[in-house]
Amino acid sequence: MCADLSKWSIAPAGGVLSTRTVGKQLTSVLFLATAAFAQQWQMGGSIGYGWNRNVRVNGPGAEATIGIRNRFTAGAVATEDLYEHISGEVRYVYHDGDPFVSFGGRSANVQGQSHSFTYDTLLHLRGREERLRPFFAGGIGAKLFRITGPEPSPQVAPRIVSLVEQNEWKLLVSVGAGVTYRFPNHLLFRADFRDYISPIPRKVFVPVPEATPRGLIHMFTPMVGVGFWF
Repeated sequence: MCADLSKWSIAPAGGVLSTRTVGKQLTSVLFLATAAFAQQWQMGGSIGYGWNRNVRVNGPGAEATIGIRNRFTAGAVATEDLYEHISGEVRYVYHDGDPFVSFGGRSANVQGQSHSFTYDTLLHLRGREERLRPFFAGGIGAKLFRITGPEPSPQVAPRIVSLVEQNEWKLLVSVGAGVTYRFPNHLLFRADFRDYISPIPRKVFVPVPEATPRGLIHMFTPMVGVGFWF
């Protein structure tokens, strides 16, 4: 027994649409839906500079300064336009900066770098169809302080804090702002400024029991990058 398919024909005012016409229309709808979904993604890379805020370590009758050397950064990012004014992105940033200790006019460092991984939410001031889109950003993630060189010998401030050849992961908070510009040929330009905030890695900077570090590590990071949207 076969069903009567004629009951399910799509009939406009002027007659009945053929199967071929319906198929073409469905194909067009699926293509447009796929294209609209695909245009919600952006991928690219960036370069910049990481400027770090130094931290004080108060010891018995003295004070030392610890921090990360200011050096270049490089990174990669993948962004999804979730809503009209909200995007989410996964970002990686490499910073080629050495940890150091400064005390009494002397300074010593250990070779190292950091690797930052964050998920950020972007709040756009303009809709997703606009080419120029300023935004504010905030997110959370983790930062690896990786040490690749030997400890200084002798230590600069052994009675306050010492540099130790030890890797350490720390919680990371990211805040900042930026702008993207989308070209018609699927190229994308973006500029960002982020403040990467993390606690002091106390396995790298090891204070004596009587010493107290004061503050957080801030890495102020301007970046420019290119990518593509699809």
